[in-house]
Amino acid sequence: MANTSISQVSQIHSLTADFLKKRLAQNGFDDFASSHGNILFQLSINKTITMKELAAKINRDKSTTTVLVRKLEQDGLVSVTPSPDDRRNKILSLTQKGNEYNTLMKKLSKELVGKFYKGFSKEEIEQFSQFLERIKVNFE
Repeated sequence: MANTSISQVSQIHSLTADFLKKRLAQNGFDDFASSHGNILFQLSINKTITMKELAAKINRDKSTTTVLVRKLEQDGLVSVTPSPDDRRNKILSLTQKGNEYNTLMKKLSKELVGKFYKGFSKEEIEQFSQFLERIKVNFE
C-alpha cells in the first residue's frame, strides 16, 4: 500500500508538472523548469532579494541558483544589480515580464487546483491537506 501511495504521488507530480509546462508554453513561456517558477514566486513575495537569500529559500546551493537566475535574466524576467553596499552581492528583482509571468501563474494555479480537487468536498480537501502536512513534517 505504501509503495502504491508513493508511486501515485510521483505520478501526480509528473502530471501537474506536465500540465503547467503545457499551459506555460501555450502562453509564450517555453523552456521553464519548476525551479525557475519557484524563483519567480519568491521574488513576487520578497520584491528584492540577494542571491544568497534566494538560494536558501529555494533550497539550492548558490552556484545552482546563479545558473537558474542567469537563464531568467537572459529571458528578461529577472533584473540582477550589484548591491550598493557590497558590489559582490547581487540584488534580484522581477522585471515587468517577470510580473506578467506571475500573473499568469496565479491564473494557471487556480486552474490546476480546480482540476486537482475536482469532486472533493471541502472536508476531504482539508483532511488531505493535513495528511500532506504530516508527511512533510516527517522529512524535516
